[in-house]
Amino acid sequence: MRATTITLTLVGFLFTGVFSLSLAQPTQPVPWHPCAQITAACTQAGFVPYGAKLGVGIAVDCIKPIMAGTPQRKQATKPLPLLDPQVVVACKERNPNFGMDGEQPLFAFRTSR
Repeated sequence: MRATTITLTLVGFLFTGVFSLSLAQPTQPVPWHPCAQITAACTQAGFVPYGAKLGVGIAVDCIKPIMAGTPQRKQATKPLPLLDPQVVVACKERNPNFGMDGEQPLFAFRTSR
């Protein structure tokens, strides 16, 4: 029993070390969909779903200006996140309507009823 516990603990430490080393290398590209990278950057910058009235709407104040290459609207209260232009180009290639009016977002946020 004790040998099994020690073995499992060592295996756990091994995997933890492997995964933490892979996460510590920021120079490698994230293997996500490029549009998901844009969404994640906007979220990390403080933009939120349904935040348009406060000037922090993820779609209208962040994703749409990035995808359209236009300035933010005057009501926006946070600056756009810095993104690699290649990510935007890759997103446009995969989903040209991403972030534009009437298009489904990459990730749908559900509200409770």
